[in-house]
Amino acid sequence: MKRLAGETAIYGLSSIIGKFLNWMLVPMYTRVLESESDFGIVTNLYAWTALLMVILTYGMETGFFRFMNKKEIHEPMRVYSTTMLSIGATSIFFMLIIFSSLIPVSHSLGYEAHPEFVGMMAGIVAVDAFCCIPFAFLRFQRKALRFAGLKLLNIFLNIILVIFFLIICPIIAEKMPNTISWFYKPHYQVGYIFIANVITSLVTFLLLVPDMLPGFRQKACFSLLKQMLKYSFPILILGIAGIFNQTADKILFPFLFEDKLEANTQLGIYGACFKVAVVMVMFIQAFRYAYEPFIFAKNKSEGDNTRAYSEAMKYFIIFSLVIFISVIYYLDILKHFVASEYYPGLRVVPIVMLGEFFFGIYFNLSFWYKLIDQTKWGAYFSTIGCVVTVLIIVVFAPIYGYMACAWASFTSNLLMMILSYVIGQKYYPIQYDIKSAVFYGILAVIFYAAGTIPHISSIALRLTYRTVLLVLFLSIIVKKDMPLKELPYVGRFFRK
Repeated sequence: MKRLAGETAIYGLSSIIGKFLNWMLVPMYTRVLESESDFGIVTNLYAWTALLMVILTYGMETGFFRFMNKKEIHEPMRVYSTTMLSIGATSIFFMLIIFSSLIPVSHSLGYEAHPEFVGMMAGIVAVDAFCCIPFAFLRFQRKALRFAGLKLLNIFLNIILVIFFLIICPIIAEKMPNTISWFYKPHYQVGYIFIANVITSLVTFLLLVPDMLPGFRQKACFSLLKQMLKYSFPILILGIAGIFNQTADKILFPFLFEDKLEANTQLGIYGACFKVAVVMVMFIQAFRYAYEPFIFAKNKSEGDNTRAYSEAMKYFIIFSLVIFISVIYYLDILKHFVASEYYPGLRVVPIVMLGEFFFGIYFNLSFWYKLIDQTKWGAYFSTIGCVVTVLIIVVFAPIYGYMACAWASFTSNLLMMILSYVIGQKYYPIQYDIKSAVFYGILAVIFYAAGTIPHISSIALRLTYRTVLLVLFLSIIVKKDMPLKELPYVGRFFRK
């Protein structure tokens, strides 16, 4: 647990700080971009990028960890070489397909006026998909600091470039127009966001070359590739269903309205307010980076490891609920990260956060079918969740707008969580601390109601009241379950 917590903290440095810094760009986007619909375009295309990333890695990242830790694999570096060859070949093939049919693809997505947006998106996702494997290799080697350093460098470079194009260039263009007129177009704002990402992806690729060399020195094994693909294919299906479950709202939304401007405007509002809830996503991502190699390494060792899995779930639930309550209590402050035009969408924040919370629990539960090589179950769960998401969005989004998208995510993630737990207990029973989960769930509901139901008109008084509640909430958690109570001085206070 200590090692998992330590590695989660390091991976979280890149994931949480990185996402936080990107999150800090939202105020700029919502104030600098010419309209909400422009942010809707960014939201839509990056949703496509997330979906394509899953398709182009086709479960091989999880397959990589599984086969690198298999006892019968005597040359683990051959696994690395085989995985890189496979992902590299498919990424190149994808780029060739997109660039050879760029105009019709752009037209079908509604970007016939800017086909280069689609072209840049294709290049970004192809390079990033290939880079996933060297990054996975760093995680396998437990080089958490190098992993975090490269991720942070990637993020800082992207942010610097975005600020340069959207803030600095307009200032220079206004005062010295002839200086940058050879490359800068004032109304090409959305395009510069993608240009910044293209540059960042290429730089990251070059920096990862030293970590790719050990894999290049080995010959790929096609019989091994066949085994890995057989293992990973169900993960691809569940990955597609899973990511589409998370991005279907942002992908389908423009197709559900005849008025494309209205669709992009609503999507922009929803996408910006969704970012307020991204704190939960940050924690889940940081936990995932550490938990995946931890689980497979534990499974490789002798003995019963189910207690470790149960403990990890318990503390995941605790920290997630703390994050949820904290964001809801301080939403009066966090709402200023978006422009006032986006405030109507803030009502999606608690719904989205709870949906992500359920997804995080589902991710923790999902290892039962990965450890027994029955990844088909993940495909079943994710497909069911995806179908539910799509049905809710298609039926209700034209009526209720983006609120239907928030409830679709909530419902499908809850359903997948329940299915995985019930069926998992049959095939790979783990004694989870259900009593503790129910206790903290009820406690969170009580504190949520106590902090949001009373009407306090003064923001200062409201925040003070909620801060007192949050301190009380944390005190109960520490008193009952947190390791702080074992510390010699701090613990003395809680044991009184």
